[in-house]
Amino acid sequence: MAEVVRNKRVILRNYVTGFPKESDMEVVEGTVTLKVPEGSKEVLLKNLYLSCDPFMRNLMNKPQEGTESSTALNYSAGSAIGGFGVCKVIDSGSIDYKYGDLVWGLTKWEEYSLVPSPQIISKIEHSHDVPLSYYTGILGMPGVTAYAGLFEVGSLQKGERVFVSAASGAVGQLVGQFAKLTDCYVVGSAGSKDKVDLLKNKFGFDEGFNYKEEPDLNAALKSYFPEGIDVYFENVGGKTLDAVLLNMRVNGRIPACGMISQYNLTQPEGVTNLANIVFKKIRMQGFNFFDYVHLYPKFLEFVLSHLREGKIMYVEDIAEGLENGPAALVGLFSGRNFGKQVLLVAPE
Repeated sequence: MAEVVRNKRVILRNYVTGFPKESDMEVVEGTVTLKVPEGSKEVLLKNLYLSCDPFMRNLMNKPQEGTESSTALNYSAGSAIGGFGVCKVIDSGSIDYKYGDLVWGLTKWEEYSLVPSPQIISKIEHSHDVPLSYYTGILGMPGVTAYAGLFEVGSLQKGERVFVSAASGAVGQLVGQFAKLTDCYVVGSAGSKDKVDLLKNKFGFDEGFNYKEEPDLNAALKSYFPEGIDVYFENVGGKTLDAVLLNMRVNGRIPACGMISQYNLTQPEGVTNLANIVFKKIRMQGFNFFDYVHLYPKFLEFVLSHLREGKIMYVEDIAEGLENGPAALVGLFSGRNFGKQVLLVAPE
């Protein structure tokens, strides 16, 4: 008989409007059989690290009829939430995975998850010389997102002027460093003095500012970019985007990765300076990780060499235990995290 063990899970209690609260989620206990059902091609995973990401907020909304989710994760009230994670294979009905394999991909917020094998993005081959948790961040979805957004969508050229919002977060800290490796001038905005210090002293940004202390974002951007911005890596939307549009250069690019300032508003903010897209021939394009997952091998080669040479730094904020998951996730929206927010579920 297959072993049956406890399975703690973080469930969504109800769909969310406005800012998410810890009480919108609940940690419950169930059981799981440590064997894939007979004839199933699914994979049973032990979750080691879970990734806290802003996109998860959008999945907490009540689904609109006729809209399509861009991930394999559809949240429903009373069920476990999901996201990216680093996992160990416990049993497999797929010929591609075997017991003991370390993998990363889409999983549920619980101790053990039974997932369709296509939800696994990649086996992990490099865990001996980099922290396993990095596959929730620099070596996972945020890393590919930063790389593809900057070089594929943003068409970054050597020596250009780059502005990054939410610059100390999981994606932003990498965008700035990748741009510096391309000999660009890089400025980032963040939400505290400590985070701005991190940008300049740890990640090598040329300049950084606390957007909460800038009464006039347009004036601030003009002072940092007297000749304008070539590439704006968009993570926040709202007032920041509005000010950036006034400061873009002709033929500028805006890879739109996220708009975290808008996710919790019941009435989204309007953007008033959109005419600049026409006047300045600006290209603004939304994208996500799944559009560029095919670049993963090429990306890994690029980033691992720089990481091993100490040319790229990565900062994580690790919370421990599923019971601390709701607080860690909700903290993203008040800027409580310092670097990439990760949840440790089980020791390696």
